[in-house]
Amino acid sequence: MSTTAPSQAQEHEPSHDASHEPARSRSVDGALARAVDVARAALLEQVPASDVGDHLGAVAEGDRVVTHSFGCSRAGYRGWRWSVTIARASRQRTATVDEVVLLPGDEAIVAPAWVPWHERVRPGDLTPGVLLPVDEDDPRLVPTYAFGDDVDETLDATLDEDDRGQVRRVAKELGLGRVRTLSVEGRDLAAERWYEGDGGPEAPIAKAAPDACTSCGFLVRLAGPLSTMFGVCANGNANDDGRVVSLDHGCGAHSEVRIARKNLPAPLPDPVVDELTLDDLERF
Repeated sequence: MSTTAPSQAQEHEPSHDASHEPARSRSVDGALARAVDVARAALLEQVPASDVGDHLGAVAEGDRVVTHSFGCSRAGYRGWRWSVTIARASRQRTATVDEVVLLPGDEAIVAPAWVPWHERVRPGDLTPGVLLPVDEDDPRLVPTYAFGDDVDETLDATLDEDDRGQVRRVAKELGLGRVRTLSVEGRDLAAERWYEGDGGPEAPIAKAAPDACTSCGFLVRLAGPLSTMFGVCANGNANDDGRVVSLDHGCGAHSEVRIARKNLPAPLPDPVVDELTLDDLERF
């Protein structure tokens, strides 16, 4: 079994972030750098020999603390490497194994960054019976009792936990209905989402439309501040029926659309009554 000389160990590129290194580079402990056999033996106690490749080098982790790296030949772990950290006490030559771990290298295939479940939910993911709770401090909502149904942009919607609890109790006792309503931020987020979506002016169907929804008789305007920008389509023949559309959206089902006379189908001829009988056929 081959070993790595101290000079070679010092030339090995460290596997951890160099930003955590002190200004003065650490020197690799010579006795620990030569203890490749000790590190490999500790590794083979944890994993099969078929999963261990060549010794890749050693790097100093601290005073009399060295990490040896070995290639990983386990199927599915290309680019990974085994790291065995060993140390020794002052004036002692015997190495002690600290830990054995499998770490990804620069070319390793690793799992994507974890994203909380509530951030992964997309429209259409909810199925019957599935609940999607809203955080108590969701900035899209404010207490109806304190701010009313139409939130003014000058109101401060910042409340602590005690205030939220009190608002809920008062709203329940007074039977005010909705405990929370849409905040200015929530309203702006919805407007931005709707305007940039399929119901906005940049949708392909809107760019090819003969006119905008603002002049369509099937448009039902929303109430409140959003009424200046959006409405709901009430045309059962349109793709956007029952959906929120911007006033500058449009489609081919506009209420005032008329087809040019030249594009109309040719009129059918007047009906002809067939008066021929069997007697008439015999004369032929």
